[in-house]
Amino acid sequence: MTETLIVDRPHAGVVVLQLNRPKQLNAINEVMRDELTQAFAEIGADATVNAVVITGAGRGFCSGIDVRNFAPRTLEASDPAIERLRFQEAMAALPQAIWNLPQPVIAAVNGPCVGAGFALCLASDIRICSTAATFGNGAILLRLSGAEMGMSYHLPRIVGTSVAADWMMTGRTVSAAEADRRGLVSELVEPQQLSGRALELACAIAELPPFGPQLTKRALQVNTDATGLGAALELENRNQVLSHATDEAAARRQRPK
Repeated sequence: MTETLIVDRPHAGVVVLQLNRPKQLNAINEVMRDELTQAFAEIGADATVNAVVITGAGRGFCSGIDVRNFAPRTLEASDPAIERLRFQEAMAALPQAIWNLPQPVIAAVNGPCVGAGFALCLASDIRICSTAATFGNGAILLRLSGAEMGMSYHLPRIVGTSVAADWMMTGRTVSAAEADRRGLVSELVEPQQLSGRALELACAIAELPPFGPQLTKRALQVNTDATGLGAALELENRNQVLSHATDEAAARRQRPK
């Protein structure tokens, strides 16, 4: 039983992880951070899970860090520099945990997606959003660096360096339409269609033998930073040989045409 998360298994092989602090627009407090850390560890170790959906309860995806119920304590520490570093490292571990999950992760963005929430979204493999979604970098408006929790790594690779600089340096609110136009999300749907569409995508992935999607996730991650085509092909070739040797691939080849 968790205090800030709802974990559901609506279909074989699919886990839906819903951030559940709707009155706070699912802002991350210490309890949620710790529960997310535990949930990601359990999901990653569960061989029965083939796809994950992350979304928010109520009208928001995640409005970032709950500065009224979490972060201010770091400012009162006797050694603020080291305490702030530890705090930042613990928060940055959340998108890293999503990135490290073997299963493909779908972010279903149902509303405001800001700061730490934006970082969780960016670390996911597939991002879809409703027309009610908005995106933003909260840190820069607090007079902090706009680069945090992997944002300066993920965002330029998704939307390009100039667009990323615009969003990260101004902290302006980005609409769902602009996010779709810039390629941040793969699909824009009406609010009432979001959960169903996210589950549809997750089920399509979960119904495949898990080895293929998991190899594909790793290849996409590694080859985004490949030194060249040769290195990318080397990884792809090895993955194809490995997946070709599985029982599932053999059974597929033997099916009558």
